[in-house]
Amino acid sequence: MSELLEYKCPNCGGVLHFDAQSQKLKCLSCSTEFDVEAAEEYNNAQAVNQDDLSWLYESDSTYKDQNLAVYVCQSCGGEVVQDKTTAASSCPFCGNAIIVTSEVSGELRPDLVIPFKVTKEDAKNAYRKHVQAQKLVPAIFKKRDHIDEIKGVYVPFWLFSSDVAADVRYRAQRTRSYSDGRYRYVETSHFLLKRRGHIAFDDVPVEGSTKISPVLMESIEPFDVSEGVDFETAYLSGYLANRYDIGKEESIGRANERIKNSTESAFRDTTAGYGMVTTVSSHLANTDGKARYALLPVWLLSTVWGGKTYQFAMNGQTGKFVGDLPEDKMLTLWLFLRTFVLVFLIMAIVLIVIFMTAR
Repeated sequence: MSELLEYKCPNCGGVLHFDAQSQKLKCLSCSTEFDVEAAEEYNNAQAVNQDDLSWLYESDSTYKDQNLAVYVCQSCGGEVVQDKTTAASSCPFCGNAIIVTSEVSGELRPDLVIPFKVTKEDAKNAYRKHVQAQKLVPAIFKKRDHIDEIKGVYVPFWLFSSDVAADVRYRAQRTRSYSDGRYRYVETSHFLLKRRGHIAFDDVPVEGSTKISPVLMESIEPFDVSEGVDFETAYLSGYLANRYDIGKEESIGRANERIKNSTESAFRDTTAGYGMVTTVSSHLANTDGKARYALLPVWLLSTVWGGKTYQFAMNGQTGKFVGDLPEDKMLTLWLFLRTFVLVFLIMAIVLIVIFMTAR
């Protein structure tokens, strides 16, 4: 049995959304603000078990096959159909923020959450500046309004920590040249470098969702996990959220890969001053490994242009922004031809000057 949770204003009954700017829950109707802890206490005091908030049509094979579930909105009674991994969204009928408590409780409850600090307006402005700064983007794409499609999403991540013992050996060369006045000499010295030590890694992030490109998520790193807080459902109000569909065990491989690459990079940095450094052997051992489950804030926009999907993402904590854009092929061709003709004319003028000078 799953329960939908909505945060209502104690003053007017309006909907409460988590406000990134004030870091409080804010009423959309009367603008009253509440601390997260106070809202949680009030919500718990008002909580009532409602059997009609269980899964609807549970025996319907259509929903089972599509991994969909149907809920009843507490505010308007409308049926909310969504993926079973969705933890927070909004009612398509009345727009109220809803949280599926079964997806963020028990074993699925996150250890921590980093609340949104970047507002939706900040995300819109960053997207607008990014698009306008690109000269090769089709003009009609720039005019088309996408910014209202930007959504704030809490993305599930596994945060891995580990101590790594490393033993790495390199072959290296160091070359110097000198002259005795008659001859020039090149002297090459060969070295076997040994590096051994320990590195501690804290909270290496690995995305726990198949719904968003891991390349896109790694591009907006880093997140400052020290600003994370103990999870409370109130932080999800007004945003989308997914619970993980890639488990901790499945994510260990990617975590080890990231730790391995970082360790080898750190040890290679100690070989500065040598040339032609090649790795002979590398032995790494992880100890004291542990993982935490976290929800991290991301602003997302996905739009289709010319049959291709373009995705944009912004770190909801730091504001770091990445994204690809469509290219106007005709404009690109025109700029190439213009550059080619300009270079050709310059070369022709230079050759004419050289020819006239030679005469």
